[in-house]
Amino acid sequence: MESKKTGVTPAVGSIYQFGGFDWRVLDVQNNKALLITEKIIEQRAYHVEFTDITWENCTLREYLNGEFYNSLGAEKSAIAETRNENPDNPWYGTAGGRATTDKVFLLSLDELVKYFGDSGALRNKERYEWKNSKYVLSPNGYYLHDQYDEARKAHAAAGWTSCWWIRSPGGLSVDAVHVSHDGEILVGGDAVAGWVVGVRPALWLNSSR
Repeated sequence: MESKKTGVTPAVGSIYQFGGFDWRVLDVQNNKALLITEKIIEQRAYHVEFTDITWENCTLREYLNGEFYNSLGAEKSAIAETRNENPDNPWYGTAGGRATTDKVFLLSLDELVKYFGDSGALRNKERYEWKNSKYVLSPNGYYLHDQYDEARKAHAAAGWTSCWWIRSPGGLSVDAVHVSHDGEILVGGDAVAGWVVGVRPALWLNSSR
């Protein structure tokens, strides 16, 4: 198991303790480290109502940059403000909305495959559907299913696996992308409201703290 480090420059792949949580280090650039919580921290809807929405205006973004950010205590001063691009969904063309400036955010679909493994299936549109108790290639499939499923699986504190939200839009603007319990990416997404999914916050940390 990776060592847990505090107060030192994080190394990619290590587990870093910050703000009362264990975070996995995904990247280090320009004296900053990109962190994502190692486990699902809670279950939440992407937005409070079923409506067309983007990351910019969803209530999950409001929560992460408000209540959750403030819960990190004095350590939160080390978090860098980040300009996040919000690309359209690459399979469906659903608008991702305007760029945002965030302290805390969710990974985008592009960032997910960059940091958890890129098989080329996203850009090549290798789409799968669930049929006859297995994933099969289909032009109408909603899922990205590849050799990196295991790496994308996430667990709650209690130990069970959980879906987790990605900030990118799904097949419709009332949907958002998420990773399934088994690590497949539901590129078509699921409803932003009424669908409670795991949350794994991400942030850029000034590593010179």
